[in-house]
Amino acid sequence: MNNKRILSITFAVFISAIIGKMSIAQDMFKDNFSNNEQWKYIADDVMGGVSTGNVEYSIVDEDVIALLKGNVSTENNGGFIQIRRDLKDVNLENANSVKLVAKGNSQKYYIFLRTTGTILPWQYYASEFTVNENFNEFVLPIRDFEKSGFLLAKNINPKKITSIGIVAFGRDHEAELFVKEIGFIK
Repeated sequence: MNNKRILSITFAVFISAIIGKMSIAQDMFKDNFSNNEQWKYIADDVMGGVSTGNVEYSIVDEDVIALLKGNVSTENNGGFIQIRRDLKDVNLENANSVKLVAKGNSQKYYIFLRTTGTILPWQYYASEFTVNENFNEFVLPIRDFEKSGFLLAKNINPKKITSIGIVAFGRDHEAELFVKEIGFIK
């Protein structure tokens, strides 16, 4: 084999690898909070809990940032604050992971997914991530989300995802979570 042929094959393999990686991590849906009216703040007070908080949107370095902050309390069967976005009109059939860029107060937070099978208000699929003081990218494979109860299907069919929530949950703590973007990738 001559050097020209080896170089040609090497180049073809290199280009195929790059194209393959690009298609693997392709954005299917991305929300950067520029239309923040699609996000709804919800706290456990809808069920009698006493957690308090809110969401604020601000522009930092030309990016819209959602700040979920408040006091999460497990008192009175509570324990969450969240922002949630409806996804019923978004085609997520080929989604493999949730990707977000976030920072905060070195606490554990969650992404909750609801599907056509999560009928009751307390049903969801969850995946956790822990932030620090710097913006980091988190990729949460959909196959690793855990169901909240035994009545739910074990695995999520991405085509059936109806909403996504960014949640401070499950323990008494102060929440301060900055999210720059969130979405789904192949």
